[in-house]
Amino acid sequence: MRGSRFHAGALLALLLTLPPLASAATEQRYSALFQGQPGGQMVTRVDADGRVSVDYSYRDNGRGPDLKESFAVDAAGVPVSYQGNGTSTFGGAINERFSLAAGTLEWEALVDRGRQPVPATTLYLPIEASPEYMAQLVRALQRQPEGRAPTLGGGQFSVERLARHTLGGAQAPLEVGLYALTGIGFAPQYLWLREDGSQALFAEVDAGWALIEQGFEADAKALLARQQQARAERGQVLRERLAKPLPGLTVIRNVRWFDTRAAVMRGPSDVLLFAGRISAINPVGSTPQDVAQSIDGSGRTLLPGLFDMHAHIGPDDLLLHLAGGVTSVRDVGNDNEDLARIKARVDAGQWAGPRITANGFIEGRSAFSSMGGIVVDDLDAAKRAVDWYAERGYGQLKLYNSFKPEWVKPITAYAHAKGLRVGGHIPAFMRAEQAVAAGYDEVHHINQLFLNFLVDADTDTRTLQRFYLVAEKAQAIDLDGPRVKSFLKLLRQRGTVIDPTVGIFDTMFRQRNGEPNPSYASVADHLPLAVQRSLRSAEMDVNADNAARYKASYETLLSFVGRLFQAGVPLVAGTDDVPGFTLHHELLQYVKAGIPPAQVLKIATFNGARYTRTAHETGSIEPGKRADLLLIDGDPSQQIEDIRKASLVIQGSVAYEPAAIYEAVGVRPFAAGAAIVAGNSKAAR
Repeated sequence: MRGSRFHAGALLALLLTLPPLASAATEQRYSALFQGQPGGQMVTRVDADGRVSVDYSYRDNGRGPDLKESFAVDAAGVPVSYQGNGTSTFGGAINERFSLAAGTLEWEALVDRGRQPVPATTLYLPIEASPEYMAQLVRALQRQPEGRAPTLGGGQFSVERLARHTLGGAQAPLEVGLYALTGIGFAPQYLWLREDGSQALFAEVDAGWALIEQGFEADAKALLARQQQARAERGQVLRERLAKPLPGLTVIRNVRWFDTRAAVMRGPSDVLLFAGRISAINPVGSTPQDVAQSIDGSGRTLLPGLFDMHAHIGPDDLLLHLAGGVTSVRDVGNDNEDLARIKARVDAGQWAGPRITANGFIEGRSAFSSMGGIVVDDLDAAKRAVDWYAERGYGQLKLYNSFKPEWVKPITAYAHAKGLRVGGHIPAFMRAEQAVAAGYDEVHHINQLFLNFLVDADTDTRTLQRFYLVAEKAQAIDLDGPRVKSFLKLLRQRGTVIDPTVGIFDTMFRQRNGEPNPSYASVADHLPLAVQRSLRSAEMDVNADNAARYKASYETLLSFVGRLFQAGVPLVAGTDDVPGFTLHHELLQYVKAGIPPAQVLKIATFNGARYTRTAHETGSIEPGKRADLLLIDGDPSQQIEDIRKASLVIQGSVAYEPAAIYEAVGVRPFAAGAAIVAGNSKAAR
């Protein structure tokens, strides 16, 4: 009976109390599933002396990690020796080890090394760790007072059991527990452990993803449903704690405000808000007396809320978006059911988060498929997918790498007839100019444009070649040559929108192991300690032989963004990365590319509204529009770096202090919150 198997973790617990060689080695296998389909596995082996070995590998979207670990634990479950080797999702090297003995921690990784005295309960977190190792941290924490223990650099990990769930029939019930591990990042990591005395890892699940004991694959959905319930409860508590209602009439006094249509700064003015909308823009001091609350805008700038036009949003992303001033996101590919649940909770005011516009994701079936959205086998199935999205009010589609080139023209025509725009990646064995000629309204990622000049008939861009080929060869492309100019002319004539996400390539192409991550270099010291250390790990294999070429290629990509703007090609600002921080970095890159800061702000606000078809409601500061607003300490139209200094984010009839949000997720704030003063007060901050 499947619920009564002797598990590897139970053996480990026994081995900790018995002499060596008390039992034979054993192993446990886990299935890695994407949208319920097999994509890899993890094998955990416990040797007779108690040492644990892990082999963890999967593939989704043509990429994934290959990690081999070996570690040992002491009687309290604390890992005391570790070795990890392999490659990360984008091909970066993994090579890390540590030992903890006699109160001294010694470690060596590709990002750092050191030796220092530490408490005996210190828990070391490798840069890349398997779910099995994370489960060991949970087991160790449960043996500590209040479920807390120190970690490298003065941080602290903690664990909490959120729920229990019983699987299986009456003859073979199996109880598992849901644990939230905090202190490792901006949000908890959720793990399911057996509650049979072993505390052994049972599963890690999320929308569209599961790593679960083999033989229990069918139970992943039930675990996910219970985990989503726990997340919903957490999100509701945070929303109630952080939201500041704005009943009645609100005035933001004496504030500069950005006119996104003209891309110029106006004011100072008094901006009035009522019932979640901008009700008036008045001369300073002419505000009526029956004001419910006032906000001092002196020395500050009021912007429409920012748009992140390239997100794959999860529940734990919502607060980081808001803290960064992002009041609207476009999700360009996700688990459709999960995204609908997230959007419903935000729209109902249960969770704090940005307003969500979803693109319908359609992928062709292959060994390299990304398993989100809808995966199709033929053109008729693709048309049915278009129908499904159109019937549910989607406004745009995203086609992906394994979508067949010969389907692009008929599907774009079919979608256009139903009022949907079409964009996305350029399918493998097709060039961007062909996709645009076939009807693409938008192209995602700057590398997809450069592949236009680099691929041949045999180049398979479903693999990591879509990154490494550009990194190797983009710097050799003549941006002033006739082929590039012809391509720019085509994009301009067609009005093709470009979503560059250039910031991710700043990191991918320029960072070597141990160096600061360029996308976070100016904010890293504000982030949780474990995040700071992880940011020093390179995503790609950037080394002494290729670093100069890769850097030059990034600079070429950045120059091309400037040329797109100069040529009149419409741009939108997106990240495809950690919310908030990386959108700010993206905007800084546009300025480096030669786009004036005021025009960059227009791209991040008005263009976002225009190309999500929400410009009638948002994207500019005008009476009648939604009060989705961002109050900045400074003037980002002159100094784009000021975009990080948000003192208040307003979303309709509710305000949030970014400082309070950041503190809730373990981030040191970038600016103090703006005071909301009751009544018609002119009190200072």
